[in-house]
Parts: sequence; structure tokens; C-alpha cells
Amino acid sequence: MSDPTQLQAEAQQFRTDFQKLREAVGTVIVGQQRVVEGVLTAVVAGGNVLLEGVPGLGKTELVKTLSRALTLDFRRIQFTPDLMPADIVGTNVMTAGPDGRYNFEFRRGPIFTQLLLADEINRATPKTQSALLETMQEGSVTAAGTTYVLQQPFFVLATQNPLEQEGTYPLPEAQLDRFMFKLNVPFLNRAELNEMVRRTTLGGGADVPKIMDGARILALRAILEKVVVADPIRDYAVRLVLCTHPEAVESGDDVKRFVKWGASPRAVQALIRAARERALAEGRAHVAFEDVRHFVPEVLGHRVLLNYDGLAENLSVPALVVDAGKAVPEEAVA
Repeated sequence: MSDPTQLQAEAQQFRTDFQKLREAVGTVIVGQQRVVEGVLTAVVAGGNVLLEGVPGLGKTELVKTLSRALTLDFRRIQFTPDLMPADIVGTNVMTAGPDGRYNFEFRRGPIFTQLLLADEINRATPKTQSALLETMQEGSVTAAGTTYVLQQPFFVLATQNPLEQEGTYPLPEAQLDRFMFKLNVPFLNRAELNEMVRRTTLGGGADVPKIMDGARILALRAILEKVVVADPIRDYAVRLVLCTHPEAVESGDDVKRFVKWGASPRAVQALIRAARERALAEGRAHVAFEDVRHFVPEVLGHRVLLNYDGLAENLSVPALVVDAGKAVPEEAVA
């Protein structure tokens, strides 16, 4: 049983560290507060993120800035149709030793890092996508019967362009489920565009302060496990997921009419992990109902499949799940 006083002190320190991290990223990234919050939440909570947005909105720069603020190794993979799984995870090569004998040596691929940007992941073939996503899920690479464990913390941020669909391989629904969040990156407004030009074109580059290292992130994840999640809060998260299933009693008329399949059990886990992180970021050692609701569109939006009627209506899935969640009462009805 955790000491409540110590846990509250850890929550306050977590809030301070998280705020410093947001401010450090904000010295480079203009606007995109919701996107930055989601990425930072996933990093601390141990999840992975899929970013969807047109080119030029700072997705790559966000990850680079994050790697500097967290003093983590960073690598980028530009996905193309001819990219092979070995180009990502590595391959065995034959080398000659000092004695003239030939040996097989494993050459590690770019997956062996801590922050990985998988740029335009939907341009790679399903075989290559699966290699990345399997490694992302397992946290290890197996080659020639040998398993290599990736250094923790390990975080994948994948991007995809919603405009260009020719020559792409959309991620299957089962693969999308592996991402904790899917974040839609909006275009900048007038004030944000002006500030972006001032920082990048008319002024010098900002120095990103080093906020924490990998050991501190792992320590924060240990603190997350101590955050209190009361039974009604847990049940509320479960009912939020069930309300996306058209056959469930918790679902509303729009879900029954427009949804083919609802969110998976991973969605409940993601909601709880994100809610714990948000509670600590607010300086609390317990999860509130609002913490669970906060990331509903990012957690459920890519896990719900529309049926033919929903596709014909061109419905926004994130908006649909938010509206469906509003109808779920905080207190369970007996």
C-alpha cells in the first residue's frame, strides 16, 4: 500500500516535470497544444502514436525537439514501397575474422533507438509495416533465432498523409489498434503561422533545455502504476468503450445506426493509462471522471469502424465517439 503523502508529493513533482517538458517543446513547436499533450502523454505512459496531417506542420520537428528535451536517441525512417523489413530491424551479414574465417554478424537497423519517427508509414508494404508494428508491440527483435531487446524507453511516432492515397497501403484496423493514440494535426491559424515564420525564418533556432533522461521517464512510469483508480472510474472507462459497440446495451442510436464494430479491450487499457497520466499532470494522485473523458477521441477514434451508412454519410469517427461518450452517465445504472 503506497503512502498517500509520498504519492501526493510524487504527483506534484510529476506535474512540475511534465510542465517543464511542455514548455521545452513549446520553445520550438508553435501551437498544436493538443498534439503536444497527446505525444507527451503517450511517451510517459509507454504508448505509441500515429500522427495524421499534411506535410509541413512540424511533425518531424516535434519528435526531434522531444528527443533533445528528453536526451534520448532519435532516428527517422522514411517509408517507401521498396523498403524491406531487414532495412528496419537489421540483418545478418557475413564478415571475415582475423583468422580468415567467415562469421555471421547481426547489423542492427534503425529500429534500435529510443525515439523512432516512422514517416509516412502507409507508403510501405504490409510486410514491412508488420515488421515495425510487431517490434513496436514486443519491444524486441528476433533475428536468426536470437532475440535482441530494445532499450527502454522506446517510443514510435508514425505519420501518414491524409491527402495522397495513390500508391499507399493503409494500415489494417488490427494494426491501428496497436497505437495508443491517433492524433490529427490541424493546420496553423494566422497568428501561429506568423509566429512560426518569425521563429524559423526571421530568428535563430531556440535552444531546447534538457529536462529528463530515460531513467527518469521509467521512474515516472512506475509512479503511474500507483495512481488510484476507483472501481466506479474503471467501470466508467469500460462503459465508454462498450458504448461504441452497436450490439451493446450502452450504445446509443447513432452508434447502432452507423457503426460496424466498436473499440477493442486495448482501448480500455489506453483510457486508464492516459487518465492516470493526466491526473498526475494535474498534480493529483487519483483519477477523476474528466481524466477518462479527456482523451476519448484520441483513444477511440481510430478503433471504431463505420458501416456502409456511416461511410456514406462521411461521418467523423472522433466526433461520433465523443457524442456517444457524452450520453454515458458517470454513475452506472443498476
